[in-house]
Amino acid sequence: MKGYWPVELSDGDVGLRPIRQRDQRAWREVNQRNRDWLRPWEATLPPPRPGQAPPRRPTFRQMVRHLRAEAQAGRMLPFVVTYRGRLAGQLTVAGITWGSMCSAHIGYWVDRAVAGRGVMPTAVALVTDYCFRTLGLHRVEICIRPENGPSRRVVEKLGFREEGLRPRYLHIDGEWRDHLVFALTAEEVPAGLLARWHQRRERDSQQK
Repeated sequence: MKGYWPVELSDGDVGLRPIRQRDQRAWREVNQRNRDWLRPWEATLPPPRPGQAPPRRPTFRQMVRHLRAEAQAGRMLPFVVTYRGRLAGQLTVAGITWGSMCSAHIGYWVDRAVAGRGVMPTAVALVTDYCFRTLGLHRVEICIRPENGPSRRVVEKLGFREEGLRPRYLHIDGEWRDHLVFALTAEEVPAGLLARWHQRRERDSQQK
């Protein structure tokens, strides 16, 4: 995706920029402070097949090298989320596919200390508009465990369609877990998802 990455996106106090090695200290501080909150929703490695050694989770440096290589290959957009200039989470556009599909999926997590302030809906809206309007993708989807209320509120606020259940879709918190699929296509947000999100926030504030 030469010419499309790296990229930085922002709206008000919320920003998205490529993850980098020097984020290690801030990333670890936020991630470890939120361990109990994030653990039920984080991907884990399934048990090894017979004869294989137990898998090891990558170090931060290994994770960043992998994400950057995937970005350079055009398969991924790995961002950190910032709020008022400070690292507040992570958002990754992955599984970028072209041809007759032109789609990708989004995964994210956010610091509990800033949850409820519209940080993640804004970040998702920013990156969805980038995928549709700049990259030229047609479809974006987000898969969420049914029990993950905070993450489901993000897609509900943004108006992603619920499409159904994928049984035992990902290995999460030590088990194969069901996920609900939420999706949007470019035709559904002709004026942009960020604009629609701003309209909803303004409408909600007027009703209070």
